[in-house]
Amino acid sequence: MLILLLVLRGIQLSLRLNDPFMKLSAFGISLSLGLQAAVNLAMTMGLLPTKGIPLPFISYGGSSLMVSLVMVGLLLSLSRHASPSRASR
Repeated sequence: MLILLLVLRGIQLSLRLNDPFMKLSAFGISLSLGLQAAVNLAMTMGLLPTKGIPLPFISYGGSSLMVSLVMVGLLLSLSRHASPSRASR
């Protein structure tokens, strides 16, 4: 559920950004984390053949964890440039 929340907040961030490059970057990072989690969960449930894709932030492996943390750091950096949401006004 936390990964789903992260993906939804990333998509909301991409909708609040004005620059097209930042908008696509935020959407792509969110989509990448979401698809990685979805494929891993589908493999775990036996719906897809195993591919070796780790679950973001959970599965063992230093390089996968580092890449996931860098992606979240980029999302945080992009959030500085977003226009304020309606809730914070």
